[in-house]
Amino acid sequence: MAMVLVSLIGCSSAQYETRWPSGVFGATNHIYPGQAYSGYATQNTTFDFEQSVQGNGYFMTYLYAKSGNVAVKNYAHGSGSLSSEATLTYQKLYKMNHQNYADYNDFYQNCIQFKEDVAMVYAPMKIAVGTGYYAANPLDYSSLLKEKTWVKNYRAGTSMHHEVEYAHALDKELNIDVKEKFNYTYDPIFEGVGYTRMTVNEDVTDGKAHIGVLQANTEFAANNPTLDNSNLVDPKVANFKNSAWRNPSIEIDEDYWGTYHIEKNMTLEVPYYRKTTLDDWLPCCFGGFDSMTSPDKKPFKSATGIFDCTCFKAPTQAQFPRVY
Repeated sequence: MAMVLVSLIGCSSAQYETRWPSGVFGATNHIYPGQAYSGYATQNTTFDFEQSVQGNGYFMTYLYAKSGNVAVKNYAHGSGSLSSEATLTYQKLYKMNHQNYADYNDFYQNCIQFKEDVAMVYAPMKIAVGTGYYAANPLDYSSLLKEKTWVKNYRAGTSMHHEVEYAHALDKELNIDVKEKFNYTYDPIFEGVGYTRMTVNEDVTDGKAHIGVLQANTEFAANNPTLDNSNLVDPKVANFKNSAWRNPSIEIDEDYWGTYHIEKNMTLEVPYYRKTTLDDWLPCCFGGFDSMTSPDKKPFKSATGIFDCTCFKAPTQAQFPRVY
């Protein structure tokens, strides 16, 4: 018979405040940078999860968490004995302050932390289920051990992957920290950072271990501010065509078959900062409207003849001659 002891503690809290005009802030509306709505909104969601499991039998576990542009997944299955301690900490925070053009700010921060200390030993198991046929004819579970964990930070274009499969025993300590922060102050500052860390300390017996790391060679922190289609920034700004597989700056692919002791400590931090200054008025005849492309001029047809200086002709003689 299998004996399983489970201790589970979870809590979730959310705070939300909004003072937007009716219909402006909602599931079908997006607030774009520079849009002339005034108001303030904030939301802070947190979740804490603790788990302790010990027993013998067959097990299968699945964990997935996504906060903004960061995500963590953990999946495991096998038959035999299991002793596992795990914690998950989650935060999703965003604030919007659109009082006026001089005080316009979008800020959001997303964090996920996952820790696990697990020991598994494979053994074929027969488990009686219910009171009918399968009580008299126990099910045969003979599943080698597998555990798969990955963490992705779309803000930074970072991916880390760890997998153990076909193992007869596994003793592992795993720590994951992933977070992103994005701050947009209307004219002129975009500031963002993506931080990803994975540490592994494990002993694998008669199995396969895989380690993979991928880091994009593009400015994901600048090009993809809202991959989760949040209301903070115009979703058209996000460049969904970018891929970390296109000329990556870091690529690691390792496979180990057999019995190994493995220690890995991997950290990637990608900060981004951009400051721009925009002219409040279009200069005449020195760039401005006159230097714009034809497609860009189309929305401003009424400006033709004014800002392109075609209405101005240099005089050939003085209109009012000087009187001596």
